[in-house]
Amino acid sequence: MRDVYIIGVGTTKFGELWDKSLRDLATEAGLKAITDAGIYSEDVNALYGANTSAGQFIDQEHIASLIADAAGLSELGIPSIRIEAGSASGGAALHEAYLAVASGKYDTVVVGGVEKMTDVPPEEANKIVGGSLDAEWETFFGVTEASLAAMIAKRLEYEGKMKREDYAHIPVVSHKHGSMNETSHFRNSIKLEDVLKASYVAQPLTIFDCAPLSDGASAIVISSNRQLINSSENPVKIVSSEISTDYLSLHDRTSIYSLNAFKRSSKKALESAKISKEKVDILELHDSYSIIGLLQLMELYGEKEAMNLVRNEELYWDKSRPTNTSGGLKAHGNPLGATGIYQAVEATLQLRGKAGQRQVKGAKYVLLHNMGGIGATSVSTVLGVE
Repeated sequence: MRDVYIIGVGTTKFGELWDKSLRDLATEAGLKAITDAGIYSEDVNALYGANTSAGQFIDQEHIASLIADAAGLSELGIPSIRIEAGSASGGAALHEAYLAVASGKYDTVVVGGVEKMTDVPPEEANKIVGGSLDAEWETFFGVTEASLAAMIAKRLEYEGKMKREDYAHIPVVSHKHGSMNETSHFRNSIKLEDVLKASYVAQPLTIFDCAPLSDGASAIVISSNRQLINSSENPVKIVSSEISTDYLSLHDRTSIYSLNAFKRSSKKALESAKISKEKVDILELHDSYSIIGLLQLMELYGEKEAMNLVRNEELYWDKSRPTNTSGGLKAHGNPLGATGIYQAVEATLQLRGKAGQRQVKGAKYVLLHNMGGIGATSVSTVLGVE
């Protein structure tokens, strides 16, 4: 397997972008990534595009061809491939593109993710998001992602594993970081009491516990071409990437709050990278819901250490375990197909030392986790600098 590097990144702002189409967003992010990489379209051997539900959000399928067309790559005749894995689509696209380049099939690939979610009413959008769940055994009976996350939270509280305030800390951290990121959907800081006193989405989760519906696109250029890598400013290595899956329905799992897919994918990713979790300088976790963000910390560090990190406020960019320095899904935004790609954009900025106010000093390794549904698909990726 060949070494693979990220040599260019680009992103749009995330948010309610009513004046931009999916085509506009994908083109903007892709051109920014190619420009950042300092390459031409003729250098690109393939395009991998992540998109979750454009067919339902904007009545547009065949997204891979559309993105290639909008990016001006159609005349080259290169393969353009859409990857769908629920809200883990971005991470899965990065994983597949990484394997294609590492194997020698392609030298240089553009990987992009895009979603246009706000052109339909919120109730319709939430129904579409629920497509990542089990339609026969969950959504048919009125279950939503938020209600499943709420049930997990209530169960953990009932078993005495955590208090309501514990997972309420997660969005407070994300909003602090998001306030320092110019491409964030939300750039406001919030307090713990804001989370606790806000309107319920699914009791006990309030609107501040849940990631928003967002529009947006992000893209990266990856390559094994040594000439392009050497000419790139601060290339970032994709050290490892692993995917694991779990039962789609929570009722089939041994525990409704065990994220077994994340446990396996993160373990494999760290083993493949030949580093311990203590060597990870930054975490970009899939905080679609505050409780899910905290569960990932528990799976990675164990229950006791995770609680200490949260309660001692060690998750901020200038503390011992910087987490979601981008603003996470909660503050930076969650345009499903783009989310996993933006995690790689944020990690690249951090490892280049270009993250501005939220820069983590001396960062060498970042662990990304992009999740489909409530843990049915988990993609864990380690990025690093030498």
